Amino acid sequence: MIAETVCSAVSVAGLGIAAVTAYRRRFLAATRLAAYSLVPVALVMTGAVKWLVNTAFSPTAWAGFGLLGVAWLLFMTTRSVERRRGGTRKERREAARAAGGDETVAPGASAPALGAGRQPAARPQQPSAPKSGSAEDFSDIEAILKKHGI
Repeated sequence: MIAETVCSAVSVAGLGIAAVTAYRRRFLAATRLAAYSLVPVALVMTGAVKWLVNTAFSPTAWAGFGLLGVAWLLFMTTRSVERRRGGTRKERREAARAAGGDETVAPGASAPALGAGRQPAARPQQPSAPKSGSAEDFSDIEAILKKHGI
């Protein structure tokens, strides 16, 4: 009962402000204000206010919203971990195949377990690329700086 009265009062006040705005010949703003003012009455007429009030004071509904929040947090956490790792397992496998490190593990199968005393074979270190041509890298930057007089 109180919610319906408050919504009606807000709508009437908003329509009054819209009328004053229209009197000042700001018709676009007045129309927008009138549209916003009709929303609370529309919510009362559709029964959404009663649903909202019943939901706001329901511990079960709040527990449900809490579970939705936990689910969202879990989804976002897993997504951030995927981004740090460089994508999903399928994307990493495809990237490894494209790079030439063809994995022999079939999709859906797990890698073979190592024995008690066995350790994985060390990967050979790739030699770092020589840094010749660093002068060429800075020539573009020097040209831009000269162009701007720096």
